[in-house]
Amino acid sequence: MTLIRSIATAVCVTGLAFTSWAQAQNVEVQNAWARATVQGQKASGAFMTLTAQTPGRLVSVSSPVAGVAEVHEMKMEGDVMKMRALANGLELPAGKPVELKPGGYHVMLMDLKLPLQKDTTIPVTLVFKDAKGVETKKELKLPVSQTAPAGAAAAPAHGAHKH
Repeated sequence: MTLIRSIATAVCVTGLAFTSWAQAQNVEVQNAWARATVQGQKASGAFMTLTAQTPGRLVSVSSPVAGVAEVHEMKMEGDVMKMRALANGLELPAGKPVELKPGGYHVMLMDLKLPLQKDTTIPVTLVFKDAKGVETKKELKLPVSQTAPAGAAAAPAHGAHKH
């Protein structure tokens, strides 16, 4: 009986691990990159295209290179471009690519602990929540560049903005 119970437990644990892995694979990340900084610059952005197979949300982001990492949106209010953190995360509709790009939705990396140097990579962790409330993480290594890499949507430079 103990052997059967051990095998059943192993199958359940393996199934749970596979379920977690499968859920993490629910969101495809394409054209991810982070903008290089100059000495003394304490903030930068990270950009990518996210496509979820099932509905969900990007609920948080973190990186050891930043004291604070948040999902932000930029939008015009009157004649002023404003940026704000998305308190409830970024909605990811099933099968529809969501672009995180300069001038729109993006990951804001603030209180940088070191300059983001061109032609290096930085670790970033994305946390997703599915419609059932299950959270999964996706670990990325983002290339650092001055401009969007080939294949990524070109957009205006990340200029001055108001919070």
